[in-house]
Amino acid sequence: MRYHDITTDDMKNGSGLRVVLWVSGCEHKCPGCHNPVTWDINDGLLFDDAAKSELFSELEKSYISGVTFSGGDPLHTQNRKEVGELICEIKEKFPKKTIWLYTGYNYDNIWTLDFMDKIDVLVDGRYDEELRDTKLHWRGSANQRVIDIKKTISEGKIVLYCG
Repeated sequence: MRYHDITTDDMKNGSGLRVVLWVSGCEHKCPGCHNPVTWDINDGLLFDDAAKSELFSELEKSYISGVTFSGGDPLHTQNRKEVGELICEIKEKFPKKTIWLYTGYNYDNIWTLDFMDKIDVLVDGRYDEELRDTKLHWRGSANQRVIDIKKTISEGKIVLYCG
């Protein structure tokens, strides 16, 4: 897996103060995307032990609410295995930290991923420039959903996150 950046003390990509891992690779290539530099799966830096150490060091801070996976698309088919393993490791090591994940895929097409139950909030759906709305929280276009995964799994239907 490759990545472009690890940002710290982020307040725009999920609730609370977060660390964000910007993963390389996106198959959607949505017109108007705010981060097209991350589309190439082979671009960016190798997510190695030093990068993991940096990410975990930030998560150890008591004031950090959790981690957000963004990109690109963390669920690019070539990233799913490594992203899933990292999500499971984070949830095991930092069980009180929340995990948010942004993806262009719809929940209906990815709900069976074996690590889905480790994610707290999923922002799903492709960015649609025609539905852009700067007043929306945590998403760029009105077709995207901010899904509370724990409640969605327990209730057996999509439950939107209310923050």
